[in-house]
Amino acid sequence: MRPFSLLASLSGLALAVAAAATPQSLKPREQQAKARPPKCRFALDWTQNQVLANPEGFAWDLLYWEGKFHQDDVAYNTANGMSYDGTQLNWTTGERTLKHPFSAASKEALQIMLYARAIAGSKEAARFLVPDRPSTASSVAASIMQTKLETYLRFNETYPGFGGFLPWMTTSNKDVQPTSDWVNRVPALDNGELLWAVYACIQALESSDNPSFGKLAKGWQTWFDYVKTTAVPVFYRGQGLVCAVTKIKDQGLPVSDAGQHYECETPNYLDDPYEGELFTHFVNLFSKLPKKEKDQLWTVKRKKLVSVEYNMGCVGPITVEQGFWFSSHEPWKVLELPYYDVDIVRRLYHNAERARTCNSAVTKVPGLFASVNNSTDPETDTIIGYISPAGIPSIASQKEQEHDVITPYGAWPTMMFDKAVGLAWWHNMVTAKKMQNPYGSTESTRVDGKLVSALVTWDSKVTTVVSLLGGVGDLVRDKLKKDRKYDEFVSVTNREYSRVFKKLKGEKIQLCLPRARVPEAGLEDFSSCK
Repeated sequence: MRPFSLLASLSGLALAVAAAATPQSLKPREQQAKARPPKCRFALDWTQNQVLANPEGFAWDLLYWEGKFHQDDVAYNTANGMSYDGTQLNWTTGERTLKHPFSAASKEALQIMLYARAIAGSKEAARFLVPDRPSTASSVAASIMQTKLETYLRFNETYPGFGGFLPWMTTSNKDVQPTSDWVNRVPALDNGELLWAVYACIQALESSDNPSFGKLAKGWQTWFDYVKTTAVPVFYRGQGLVCAVTKIKDQGLPVSDAGQHYECETPNYLDDPYEGELFTHFVNLFSKLPKKEKDQLWTVKRKKLVSVEYNMGCVGPITVEQGFWFSSHEPWKVLELPYYDVDIVRRLYHNAERARTCNSAVTKVPGLFASVNNSTDPETDTIIGYISPAGIPSIASQKEQEHDVITPYGAWPTMMFDKAVGLAWWHNMVTAKKMQNPYGSTESTRVDGKLVSALVTWDSKVTTVVSLLGGVGDLVRDKLKKDRKYDEFVSVTNREYSRVFKKLKGEKIQLCLPRARVPEAGLEDFSSCK
């Protein structure tokens, strides 16, 4: 199957969706929303107690300003519908400077999840996308998804060796291409995130009353059906082993070409119980592997699904799943698949947020840890680097970590269980100097308040937004049921987690609130956001 054969048939759809995106008039509520926007530095107008008392009101302000990120040449390219990693900010003004002209399937996943919620009618997603014209949000999102589909199909026509999957890529031109370090290479983890985002969006499109959305759903379903057929030859190496990164002999050759060849780049396999599990579920549910090999997919993962207990000061014991770093980036999978339909997983991940919030409270850290971009060097206007090892060492397999930097998106998993407490942590971080800018929240701040990362990215912003929208697990659940795959997902997930986690400790412990603030250390707020 070649999904790019749809390309010529989509031009009429583009016109139909674009026409639907043009409003005839503004409704009174839309006029009201346009008339009273919150100010850029709105977090300073809220106390923690006010956030706890009115989390919906605070989230409404948050969504308005985080939505300022969703602009051409900041978050995405309107010419091709593709995401950018993000954009750096002027150290003094906070206005955009150097765009990151690259992206990956993970950023695409966040973008598509956001659009799925808008297409499904979320007023919160509309607040983010088009706060002055919320009734147009579904059509705006569908229009971008139509443009994006055309781009995906052109990419696969040019680089068929990827099998429809995406490498890290340059997205600043109309036709995207692999970045120089991802030529003939493709990651499984990021593509697992992308697959379920697309699946959710198909469900949202199929459920819409707009007939043009149905045509778009069929286009994306054809893409999804194609990657069902390529996932195994591209990534699977037998005996339950999935390549973390696959080396492609020639990205210009089709998957089925006699001269094509795939192999794991290193002996590192995708066997984690974190984000990488999204790809495992995809292969388990949609590939044509025999049952024995599907069972092996889970057998090879079991050594990394480990029960540990959090204890710190007077807090604990709390039973949690051992993290790699125990970074807030790791639970990404719960944004996409209906994991919380499985009782043991929901309870276990609630415990994770008890440990995450109480660890920072007890140690008097003013925020939460997640893998994130490090601070900006004001002298050179460059990002110092990326910090992967940021979490809680005592309940992680990797003990050597950095704890100088905190990030607002560290609070998104907490919001899935208690929106008020999660937003209180988000609020505590963004009230620090320079932590709000003309495009919403800033990437990260040092715990000592001396530097921030003058940057805005999908990972550090839209994870929070998608969490506030409830993730897309409900959309995925509905489509899995239609495809008669839901019971298998629940059965496998329950089987794997119940093997390891029998009785959980710490379920009566309350989530903790911040007990420290980022100190003032001489920084000035961005001048365009005072």
